[in-house]
Amino acid sequence: GNREHLAQWSDNPMMELMELDLLDKTALDGALKGCDEVYHLAANPEVNAKNASPEDHFRQNIEATYNLLEAMRRIGEQKFIAFTSSSTVYGEAETIPTREDYGPLVPISLYGASKLACEALLTAYASMYGFRTIIYRLANVVGPRSNHGVIYDFVHKLRDNPSELEVLGDGSQSKSYLFVDDCISGIMKGIERGNRVDIYNIGSWDRTNVLEIAETVKNEMGLKDAKIRLTGGVDGGRGWKGDVKIMQLDMEELKSIGWTPKYGSAEAVRLTSRSVIGG
Repeated sequence: GNREHLAQWSDNPMMELMELDLLDKTALDGALKGCDEVYHLAANPEVNAKNASPEDHFRQNIEATYNLLEAMRRIGEQKFIAFTSSSTVYGEAETIPTREDYGPLVPISLYGASKLACEALLTAYASMYGFRTIIYRLANVVGPRSNHGVIYDFVHKLRDNPSELEVLGDGSQSKSYLFVDDCISGIMKGIERGNRVDIYNIGSWDRTNVLEIAETVKNEMGLKDAKIRLTGGVDGGRGWKGDVKIMQLDMEELKSIGWTPKYGSAEAVRLTSRSVIGG
């Protein structure tokens, strides 16, 4: 995140901003004292192995989550933790849309594996130490202030070369895109159920493919004539090793307690494109 995005609340006495590293065990105790609930969103989000090593995922996702849970256990004041996991824990799901009870879970990326390991830690700590845990498996979250991902990459590639857009893979990768407003409303709705462990998918009701996203970004930038160059990708048209080709989540579990997304994938992509272009 960026500090300037919180500037409007800087004078609010109900908010205190602390900047610390979850790998620093000593810093966590002071930060957690006096807190009732923990929302754990910190992670290394890179699915592409070119941008993050196995050690990065282990330390910044698994070890960081372990440190946070251990601090909660030591202090003993917090009995609730919400965790943002990922659709990547499902790997190449054979059932689309994919329900929360789908299995076996076989991630194909180090990122997905690290998120699944974090989920296992959370459910174990819930059982052993009486925490209430909510795990949210998110589709591809997009929206204003995006600073990575396919939309961000396309905008910056076209700024560098307005005549041609490189697209990783064969362009057929088809996934669900979740607008950030829907993500937040889904997280807040999930809190209303009071089970010891709850797991929810959060996504849109449909999906879109990479070529459609490329066309949307081109149109929003006024570059309809820009040529699309497909790299062909790896492993049958994937953009990179570990890139899931088809992903769409079943959201009936969260819908059963009154939540539904406002935006489909195409609209989420369009709104995000405009925001990234304007930013």
